[in-house]
Amino acid sequence: MRLRNVKNAEEIMNNSTYFIENPEKNRGEWKKLFVNDNPIMLEIGMGKGDFLKGMALQHPEWNFIGVEKYESVLVRGIQKLEEEKLDNVKVLHVDAIDIASYFSEEIDTIFLNFSDPWPKKRHFKRRLTYKDFLKEYDKVFVGDAKIRMKTDNDSLFESTLMSLNNYGYTFDEVILDLWATDRPNVKTEYEIKFSAKGFKIKYISAHKNR
Repeated sequence: MRLRNVKNAEEIMNNSTYFIENPEKNRGEWKKLFVNDNPIMLEIGMGKGDFLKGMALQHPEWNFIGVEKYESVLVRGIQKLEEEKLDNVKVLHVDAIDIASYFSEEIDTIFLNFSDPWPKKRHFKRRLTYKDFLKEYDKVFVGDAKIRMKTDNDSLFESTLMSLNNYGYTFDEVILDLWATDRPNVKTEYEIKFSAKGFKIKYISAHKNR
């Protein structure tokens, strides 16, 4: 369920040091914005920011950019980030389909956490691991393409395996029940909620040589 009508949403975004209002102006020059040469990790669909915040705290040696197309959700993420003072995080209010408009060969890894599964067959092309999105991602990676995905949805998990395989990705890890392993894992609010309901969390790590 998406949040709606967050009071003073625009004001919250514009007053935050984490929010970048015109991200296209930084295309190809994001390292200058971070003022370092650290790898840049991109989370598409950052939701309420739990993963982004947790990863940034655990990995100060990496830079993180969170992308969210729903303003009301992004604002909640910004509010969580404001609880910390992090110099390795930025967030954008943009749509993933236009991702190459904001980045050019500068992203190390893309994280896709609990993306919308678009369960109806006629909507499969909207899935963030559909081939059209993978083609766009090719334009933003520096070096090898690297994707990490978590989902509770079996259909999205299966279609992602097929899509990545058909697009030339090699699987580094495929985990059917992430919480049953000791693999390090920064949990999202959504992840905790649905795992408590008995849904197993699936995980994919894949790369494509370029």
